[in-house]
Amino acid sequence: MVRQVRAVRTRRIILEAAGAVFDEFGYESATIAEILARAGVTKGALYFHFGSKEELARGVLSEALTVEGVLPQPLRLQEWVDVGLVLAYRVPREPLLSASIRLSADRRARELFGTSWPGWIDFVAGQLAGARDGGELLPCVDPQITATLFVSAWTGVEIVSSGLGEGGVLERRVAMLYEAFLPGIAVPGVLRQLDTAPDRGARVWRAHCEQQSEEGSGAVPVAFYRV
Repeated sequence: MVRQVRAVRTRRIILEAAGAVFDEFGYESATIAEILARAGVTKGALYFHFGSKEELARGVLSEALTVEGVLPQPLRLQEWVDVGLVLAYRVPREPLLSASIRLSADRRARELFGTSWPGWIDFVAGQLAGARDGGELLPCVDPQITATLFVSAWTGVEIVSSGLGEGGVLERRVAMLYEAFLPGIAVPGVLRQLDTAPDRGARVWRAHCEQQSEEGSGAVPVAFYRV
């Protein structure tokens, strides 16, 4: 059991180091040597978990589809808002998540192992379909089309915002993105109830972390409560 826990921890350390290197240098310029230096592990330990740089990149992408920290809400549209705003809070702070965007936007990397976008589009479409079934969407809204457009827009906002170098800019711009999207898809009564404030993601994430701290575990289902 101790050996298994150590292996899981080592794999995570390697992935986080790889994420930081891919995020900083891009896929082509990233090197195993630099990843080893960042991770502080032996070459044997790295190759035990990942056989190549390509496998490392695939591992980073596999971590991208994460809804950790998003708490279930009475309105499905609020959950959709929370997903985007929590990510807007976390991505600038977590190179592993940021790297998944860089890899997805890298043409060479896309040719080798695809992107995380299809998974995100399907996830968001599922959220919007749930909102439609709950009577939260206007009748004309197609969840799959809306999800595709939104993921495309969110990604573009992140790529542009990351180049501006201003702290907190991504959270503000993603909040603006939701404010632009929601009037065209949400029924008016629901629209008035939604919290799209730029600090919403930080509040939801901190509530999630506090909940996990109280429960004494970093990998348990979060409780159902509203933020």
